[in-house]
Amino acid sequence: MPEIAVTEAAATPEEVAAVADSIALQDPGQVSFDAAGPALTFDGDRIARSGQERIFNRRHLLLPVLHDVRDAIGYLSEGGVNEIATALQVPPAEVYGVASFYELFTFEPPSSPDTIHVCDDTACRIKGATGLIDELKADGHNVHGSPCLGLCEQAPGVFVQRTGQAHVSVRTATKPDVIAALEGVSVMPVAPVPQPVEDLTLLRRVHDPAAVDYDGYVASGGYESLAKAMTMTPAEVIAHVSDSGLTGRGGAAFPTGFKWSAVAGEEGPRHLVVNADESEPGTFKDRVIMEHDPYSLIEAMTIGGYAMGAEQGWIYIRGEYPEATRQLKSAIAEARSKSMLGDDVGGHGFSFDIELRQGAGAYICGEETALLNSIEGYRGEPRNKPPFPTTNGLFGQPTAINNVETMVNVNQIMLLGGDGFAELGGGRSTGTKLFCLSGHVANPGVYEVTYGATMREVIDLAGGPTGNLRSILMGGAAGSFIGTDMMDVPLTIEASREAGFSLGSGVIMLLDDTVDFDDFVARIAKFFRDESCGQCVPCRVGTVRQGESLLRIREKGASVDAERKMLDDFAKVMADASICGLGHTASGAILSALDLGLIGVSS
Repeated sequence: MPEIAVTEAAATPEEVAAVADSIALQDPGQVSFDAAGPALTFDGDRIARSGQERIFNRRHLLLPVLHDVRDAIGYLSEGGVNEIATALQVPPAEVYGVASFYELFTFEPPSSPDTIHVCDDTACRIKGATGLIDELKADGHNVHGSPCLGLCEQAPGVFVQRTGQAHVSVRTATKPDVIAALEGVSVMPVAPVPQPVEDLTLLRRVHDPAAVDYDGYVASGGYESLAKAMTMTPAEVIAHVSDSGLTGRGGAAFPTGFKWSAVAGEEGPRHLVVNADESEPGTFKDRVIMEHDPYSLIEAMTIGGYAMGAEQGWIYIRGEYPEATRQLKSAIAEARSKSMLGDDVGGHGFSFDIELRQGAGAYICGEETALLNSIEGYRGEPRNKPPFPTTNGLFGQPTAINNVETMVNVNQIMLLGGDGFAELGGGRSTGTKLFCLSGHVANPGVYEVTYGATMREVIDLAGGPTGNLRSILMGGAAGSFIGTDMMDVPLTIEASREAGFSLGSGVIMLLDDTVDFDDFVARIAKFFRDESCGQCVPCRVGTVRQGESLLRIREKGASVDAERKMLDDFAKVMADASICGLGHTASGAILSALDLGLIGVSS
């Protein structure tokens, strides 16, 4: 990325207007900007990045303002950076430092008003993405290969950043589809749900276009869960969530009730943050919910806010999800207009509101503390833990962080009761689970099953493999390859771990014998190399070195045996010494591919 000189370059009138309009659009009622508010002190000096001090400045608007300026003129100029710095009272060097962290911001005028991001990651790679990139480049378009865009069931996926106009996604993209998108055509198909509706809970509305609107949501039973929660005390709501056994659906499987209880037990103000930065390759379940059933997330968050005494909710959504972002913005505005968000939610006497924040192309921001830094207007680098977000989270205040799928389960818990929800599945695996099926499968899509269904049963729901199945990638790039002998393993937290793999974010990517696994695994290694924030040495160096090792196997004729010890050493160091989960999991898929004999030639 080219460097930008931090000079006194002046902004153009268009850039000045973009900055001013962006700040004016932010609702000051969401977070106080009162500079005269309380400030933490230490030996008489203001502490810049701790406690409530973070709230009483405008730095947290940095990411939205960067987006608005980029969208207005197509890039971030020297003058634009200086104007943002002046308006938000952030040093220009720090504005540049934050902006340069994200893939979707550039510092030079683009060759054309639109930037085309074609996913060339895992699922799209085996569906013709690289050929599409070559076609578009041959025609002179401004095209970039992209990590997973979360359109895996409709591969190959494309995201078009437009200047002065709305961004769009293109699904099952061909060159004519992309050209149409450049002209503003955006098609958001109804999510494919081949399962009988009566078997669904989390997905029961995604097939119904009417449920996207407030009235349609209410007509289909929406806000009944909130009404039920209002018959309980906040402590009783949390008790039901605890009794349900609900665990996080993002991969860590942390008990949700424990997290909520911890936040509720801290002194306020408190925050509820939804992690919708769904960037794990092969994962798209949260996108489907947000695009087709946005009010279910808003309702669940409102229940969570009531239970924990958090008056402010935040949704951090990945920047490559334009349709989901538009649906959520519309739903949040409509919920406010119906008094289902705001000072007196539904006339029930408590306050709760939601602010939506867009990421800008950084997988690491899916890590919870990196996400918090990003919202606050800092580089999206993970924090050391402890302290944990439940005590020192957003703006240094107690914060619960859950992903979209975890949150929407709360609606069902309110209707069934904690014990009733726990009867679905068993052990640590209660309720239903969403799985993202992609690759060489007849009907790619999101499927909902009760915990305990086998791999074979879930794949059969999607119509079965389309070719000679060779391996399955479980859990995405941060997961592992498994063999076809695992087809009858129950998909529970306990059984999968006993079998040596993790459910992760619910990725089930089927790969047949036409896949070039050397190339496929090398792309996974490149993904981690590119997405490492570089903050800690084990991950920064380890992800590069394991990629080099794979290159020697593939292109230099090195044997697997010769490289394996080094790869194992890299994996151990990253797992033991990296700050966050990216380094901990960066070698999992690679080592499992070697174990299964999918790549290289053993000597």
